[in-house]
Amino acid sequence: MFNQGKKGDSKGIMPASNINLIGNGTSIQGDIVCEGDIRIDGQVNGLVSTKAKIVVGPEGEITGDLVCQSADILGKVTGIIKVDDLLFLKGNAVIKGDIYTVHFEMEPTVKFNGRCYMDPADAPVAGTSDNHSDSKHGRSLLQEETV
Repeated sequence: MFNQGKKGDSKGIMPASNINLIGNGTSIQGDIVCEGDIRIDGQVNGLVSTKAKIVVGPEGEITGDLVCQSADILGKVTGIIKVDDLLFLKGNAVIKGDIYTVHFEMEPTVKFNGRCYMDPADAPVAGTSDNHSDSKHGRSLLQEETV
């Protein structure tokens, strides 16, 4: 049915998206930008960006930002996580950094230190660094700007 125009061709059908693997024991210094799904079981020091899904395995460790459509994280991430759809933190994941997502699930065994923004209007303006709160008044600097 699918290979009607390729009778006798012994090659299988290629998947619609590429799957990229960073195996356990592999260390990458630098940014990763790809179109397809990516699974990280090794270490990455830099930006990881895709228009598809990112899976960080239990042994995976990322020091840098994640940008993707959806993500399942079981390992360690230190940096900003921006997910367009569903972010699922599982198992013994350790997250140190802010999260920007529309849908968010977290298992009770996960350790998360940071802020979670689920509405784009709540996200801080780029370039405002980590000083988002006014310690004298306990209010967000962003709230004061919009009031």
